[in-house]
Amino acid sequence: MSSLETERTTVGWAARDPSGILSPYKYTLRNTGPEDVCIKVQYCGVCHTDLHQVRNDLGMSNYPMVPGHEVVGQVLEMGSNVSKFRVGDVVGVGLLVECCRNCRACQSDIEQYCSKKIWTYNDVYIDGKPTQGGFAETMVVDQKFVAKIPEGLEPEQVAPLLCAGVTVYSPLSHFGLNQSGLRGGILGLGGVGHMGVKIAKAMGHHVTVISSSDKKKQEALEHLGADRHLVSSDATQMKGAADSLDYILDTVPVAHPLEPYLSLLKLDGKLILIGVTDTPLQFVSPMVMLGRKSITGSFIGSMKETEEILELWKDKGLNSMIEIVKMDYINKAFERLEKNDVRYRFVVDIANSKLDQ
Repeated sequence: MSSLETERTTVGWAARDPSGILSPYKYTLRNTGPEDVCIKVQYCGVCHTDLHQVRNDLGMSNYPMVPGHEVVGQVLEMGSNVSKFRVGDVVGVGLLVECCRNCRACQSDIEQYCSKKIWTYNDVYIDGKPTQGGFAETMVVDQKFVAKIPEGLEPEQVAPLLCAGVTVYSPLSHFGLNQSGLRGGILGLGGVGHMGVKIAKAMGHHVTVISSSDKKKQEALEHLGADRHLVSSDATQMKGAADSLDYILDTVPVAHPLEPYLSLLKLDGKLILIGVTDTPLQFVSPMVMLGRKSITGSFIGSMKETEEILELWKDKGLNSMIEIVKMDYINKAFERLEKNDVRYRFVVDIANSKLDQ
């Protein structure tokens, strides 16, 4: 075990303004302490939230900003109080890097609901330095927010689990929707949606993918293993599927009506919002009242749930469907992500990218 230095510099790719264009950026990592782990980044997934943040879609962006919160890398060094990792371990970091540790959420091991949580990037750490994400050579992260990757899992495959995967797993686990035999719907087949199909199928569910067109029908059924594909714009199909689903995971990150999907739920069914949008969503109250249905939400997952999804992924022998790119392609990748032109998650090969060019 070696002690971390108090200060070190690294190179990442940062957005400087709401254009969201990323380019090389050299910066100093935050001050490090005895609980910290220094990680050499190998891969980082690209999430729709990254796009929202670099373009200031949510109105809270600070620049320069190095995005990236599906981070997989190797342990380079550790602080003196770190005991669960060794140099060379493959580890992962998700959307959070700190919490208050004292509130009800933190005491219940659901730190993602802490009101004082600190984001992996576009935030300020407790030492006053801005947090920067995984589109960089190295990161320093408190050991609480570092997950060990089980042996046998490919690091590039694991990256999407650290946000998209645990975002799906957490509500299924929390709401008791992880037993076999349920009928689930996945609304939207992007990065999170493709994880939804894989995880729900691994839990033994009958899975219906709900899309706005037939464009992804073959992929949903043949490549991802869904049981049914439903076109939301086809009134006959939607009527035929009424009252058929125990839950729907709504992954859509833009404004959309809720009524058509509420009609698909059985008595006591749940519509679970896991796609981020800053536009109000609408529904008429009888759609909920007449079936005692619930509209609820879930936000990423805890470190405990992150470890659980990693083990599930290994036990079931699952694979992510990813497109690996180098960092010099990231601006093009963001353009394609905005058009939903990726099957189904970009993962940046950080280790083999020339970050300073």
